[in-house]
Amino acid sequence: MPQRERMSAVDTAWLRMDRPTNLMMIVGVMVFNERIDFARLRNTVEARMVGRYRRFRQCAVQEVTGAWWQDDPDFDIEAHVKRRVLPGKAGKKELQALASELSVQPLNPGKPLWRFDLVENYNGGSALVARIHHSIADGIALVGVILSLTDLSPDAPAQRRSTAKHKEERTDDMPAGLLDTLVETLTSAFSMGTELGGKALTLASDADRLSTYGKYGIGLLTELAKLLAMPVDSPTSFKGKTSTVKRVAWCDPIPLGEVKALGKALGCSVNDILLAAVAGALRAYFQQKGESVEGVEVRAVIPVNLRSAKDEGTLGNRFGLGTLSLPVYEDNPFARLFLVRERMNELKNSYQPPLTLGLLAAVGVAPKMVQQQFLDILASKASAVMTNVPGPKQPLYLAGARLDQVMVWVPQSGDIGIGVSILSYNDKVQFGMVTDRHFVADPEAITPLFEAEFEKMLLALLMIDWETPLDPQQIEKQLFGKQMPPPLDASGAKPKAATARARTSAPTKSAARAKPVVHPKPAAATETPATARIPKRFRNLG
Repeated sequence: MPQRERMSAVDTAWLRMDRPTNLMMIVGVMVFNERIDFARLRNTVEARMVGRYRRFRQCAVQEVTGAWWQDDPDFDIEAHVKRRVLPGKAGKKELQALASELSVQPLNPGKPLWRFDLVENYNGGSALVARIHHSIADGIALVGVILSLTDLSPDAPAQRRSTAKHKEERTDDMPAGLLDTLVETLTSAFSMGTELGGKALTLASDADRLSTYGKYGIGLLTELAKLLAMPVDSPTSFKGKTSTVKRVAWCDPIPLGEVKALGKALGCSVNDILLAAVAGALRAYFQQKGESVEGVEVRAVIPVNLRSAKDEGTLGNRFGLGTLSLPVYEDNPFARLFLVRERMNELKNSYQPPLTLGLLAAVGVAPKMVQQQFLDILASKASAVMTNVPGPKQPLYLAGARLDQVMVWVPQSGDIGIGVSILSYNDKVQFGMVTDRHFVADPEAITPLFEAEFEKMLLALLMIDWETPLDPQQIEKQLFGKQMPPPLDASGAKPKAATARARTSAPTKSAARAKPVVHPKPAAATETPATARIPKRFRNLG
């Protein structure tokens, strides 16, 4: 009998979440500047991924007693690494069409739930479309798996066919009950040493709450009453019933250095800048379609990584979910940015992500109908799923070919039909979208707007007085006559001077004692302080 092991409760929840209109596959597209040798790619995947992680040789088996990972006695690498040829001009349009088609093709349930399709004739080079079921691992873990296939040099020796024994991974035992599941999940988050984890541990240590959870199991939904009572976001064209037809699109990457410079000048994180650009792009798209943006907010579900140091190198799902309402109604790009920053700060201080992870573990051992009802309620609150994954800063090579672009989309659940991918690689940021045809039939009309909104913020910043040091609070006062909430410090806490009075236009004594703003490093001697802060490609606009 094939060897098998119990699937964790959280992974079981993701396995059972598949729907014909929303498959729980993580889809990645990688573009290379030259053709990849198929045999070398196959050998690399077999040795570095299948050989290291047993999970990629195992089938997901569901029984009355639960779900299991079971060895595939007939595993064949040839069934998982395939080659394809694009039709016509074999360009970006054709590759996007292929990725769209594959994103709705279910993986073979009788085989390990993953597949790589190598396109050997893409735009003079190659492309790879990777599909991996979410039950195997979360996006953070899978990015690590994909990176393990790459090299830092094109001259790295070719991988030979692997005959090595498979790595034995640490796996999570099935919790004895829902109570144990919740405590284990929240304690894992606490081990990160964050304020978020501390709140989670406080929740898990409450004897009355734990008694309720242990007695009623799924009654832990009571603790999430605030989340579930959240009203649905604005009724836009992003709402409705999903279909079995998806559309995939991506834009040209933008320089990460410019995003960092803009964030540093305004006291915002890179994530704040990128999410604000997404909000602006959605606003512009609605306006192009003649759709009202008055009072419109688009709520996004954002995966939050809860992995600790001990989870490094392991598969499985260890992330929670947070919600962020994008202020699409706001027409001023900086006002949008500071609203996004304020809301992200609130999310960083909440225990919503670890609590949702605990809840996923709970519904993973509850009847499937209960899980589906809960997820339908949660999905109805939002219109999109957005991920932002930091990748390596240097160029990488797979099977000897240089990786030029990479996009990754996580699946959407329920009737959510919009997925936004933000991924940094080689000092560039790549935006991509996957949309349901019922909501957005032309995502290629939205993706260029991401860069346009970023450029708008960058150019607007150039209009500020550049002869004096950049002070985010002063910029806010110049633009709106008021100050927005300051960013969190490195520990995740607000600066002591961040009081309600800091929001007024008149400075106070407490505001004067606020943590000093860190300005960009001094410019080189050949540049003036003003031009040093302007990206090179904008310095000759005058």
